[in-house]
Parts: sequence; C-alpha cells; structure tokens
Amino acid sequence: MKCSICGSDRLPVSRSIGVCRECILKTPEEALEIIFEKVNALRLSMGESKLTSKMGLTCFGCGNHCKISGGEKGICGLFENRGGRLVRLAGTPGKGLLDFYYDSLPTNCVADFICPAGTGCGYPKYAYRNGPEYGYYNLAVFYRGCNFNCLFCQNWHHRPVTGGGKYLSAEQLAGQVNDKVSCICFFGGDPTPQLPHSIAVSRIALEKAEREGRILRVCWETNGGMNRAQLKTILSLALKSGGVVKFDLKFYSEPLNLALCGVSNKPAISSFLYAAKFFKNRSKPPLIMVSTPLIPGYTSVEEVEQIAVLIASVNPDIPYRLLAFTPRFQSMDLPSTSKSHVLQCLEAVRRSGCKIVDVGNYMHLSDVNYNC
Repeated sequence: MKCSICGSDRLPVSRSIGVCRECILKTPEEALEIIFEKVNALRLSMGESKLTSKMGLTCFGCGNHCKISGGEKGICGLFENRGGRLVRLAGTPGKGLLDFYYDSLPTNCVADFICPAGTGCGYPKYAYRNGPEYGYYNLAVFYRGCNFNCLFCQNWHHRPVTGGGKYLSAEQLAGQVNDKVSCICFFGGDPTPQLPHSIAVSRIALEKAEREGRILRVCWETNGGMNRAQLKTILSLALKSGGVVKFDLKFYSEPLNLALCGVSNKPAISSFLYAAKFFKNRSKPPLIMVSTPLIPGYTSVEEVEQIAVLIASVNPDIPYRLLAFTPRFQSMDLPSTSKSHVLQCLEAVRRSGCKIVDVGNYMHLSDVNYNC
C-alpha cells in the first residue's frame, strides 16, 4: 500500500503500520500518531491495554515503566492496577504462565552457530560432545506475555496471557529437566516480564545438575528490555552454566522501534551495553550475542550497519546474526526478506568491524526485489 503521509509506494508499507520508513524517521510525531491509533485499536480488540497511557501507577517490572491506570494492565498484560495497587498476575517463583516442550539438539536456536549445543564449543566443561549434541534435548520454555508490541512477531501465539499456557511453579518446571536435557532456553513472548520465575527455575535446576555431575546450560532469548538487577542475575547464571543471553535488537533508531514494536529501544540498548562489559569473562562459548530481524521496507542496510557499529565499538568479537523475516502476525502483507537485502546487510556488518556474523532462517529468503 501507499504511505498515508507521503503517498509513496517506493518502500514496502504494511497495512498494520500505514506509514513508510522514511516518514517514520522524518516526521516521527505525525507517523506515530497514525500508527498508535491502529495499534491501540488492535490491542483493545485483543483484550489488551493501550500503549499510550500517561496516567496511573508506574510499573517497574521492566524498563518500559508503564503507567497503569485503575483496572488496566501494562503492555505485557501481566501487571494490573487493582484499587491503586499493582498486582503481578504471573512470573513469580510460585506461578509462571508458559508453554514448554523438549526440542531435539541441535536445534534452530538463534545462537546455534556459536553455542555448545550446536557446535560443541566449550567441550568438555559446557558440552557433552565435541560437536553438535545429538541425543540430547533443550527444554524450550515460552513465557506468555511480552513487554514489546512487535507487529512482525514470529512467536505471536505465545503473547496472549488469556486463553492459553500453563501455570507452573519454578519447582514444577525445573522438575521437567531430566538427564537428557543439556540446556534450558527461555523464550516468549518474551521472558522479561516473568524473569523472577525463570531465575528461580534456573537456580533449582542448576543446583540439582551440579549435585548429579551433569552439564546444564541456561539461556535467555530476549528483547533486552529488563531492569538492571534482573539482567545482572541472568548474566551470572548464563556465565556459570555455559549459556548464552541472546539480545534481539530490532532497530537502532528509536522512532522505528516505537513504530513497529510499540516501545522505546533505549532500555534494550542500555541492557546490551551493560552486558557487553561481561563478555570478556567468557568468550567461548560467547556469553552474549545479538540478532536483528530484517523487516522488508523497515530494516534498512543503514539501520543494520548502525547496530553493527554499536556492537563493534564495545567488542568486535560479540557474535551478530541477521534473521530472515517471513510474514507473520500483523505483517502478513510484507514480503519475505530477499537474498539481495541480506547480502547488502552482510557487507555493511563486515565494514563495521564485527568479526562474527551469520544469517539465520535462511530457508525463508526470497528472490523478491524491493527497496531496503
């Protein structure tokens, strides 16, 4: 469709957004007003709160610091203002809302190209094999709720906090770890709103694995929008166990993050920069890595290069993975990421000084040509 501001169709424009990338960057206030009207209507139809509330109690469950008015919930749907008191609906050690399954290793984890399960990196301390861990499993945990509102979400079916998921205590979930599970990975939605639960699960499972002399890695795949104390804790657990904290930095430009993800990316970038300080404590396997989804029409080559320059400026050895996009959720009208787009982005990342770069979800790449 054509951009509702400039009328151009030079760049792909999703109907759920209605505005092209160039107008989001040039006229962010006008663009966000148009986009948030669409997004808030969608959220209300899904039983969720609006993104734009400026009144109410301040929630410190993550870096968004949502303002939650009486009877309403925060963006993630897991914190509610009940009579002037904030109530956490799930995410405590005693009550997590999630889905889980056993995923055969090696799997298509974002970090599979650098993690022990996919490569044997860190063998024998952190891996059972000097290569892919065939015969073992990842306990894949998908938490309900998300503190972002990504219109292109690839796991959107894990976002709703009503009508799905299981309530399990940390003890119950940790009890699902058997001697063939060599790693736990916390996904979502996003694990950020329920980090107290995943931290408790990790501690219980790691203590048991240590007593029994087993390898068990704990990993998080996250947008990075958590508070600092929780980030410090998950970094220490991942460092101890051989796990990886995977930061999915969607955009470098704040207006683009606001437009497509509903919130500022400042907390996420701040979290990454903090975590990067600890990378030197264990580079094999890497303690942290970064990924970026390539959204046609919105994730430009320049955008990727800015993220890559940020990574290289703190430590060029931090792995960076570009993720091919396939139409999902509210962006079904966008094409899949093109091969030419990926090649241009790879060249830009290499110019930045990043030493380890890879492409994930390459099976979704298309030959469709579009401006990026």
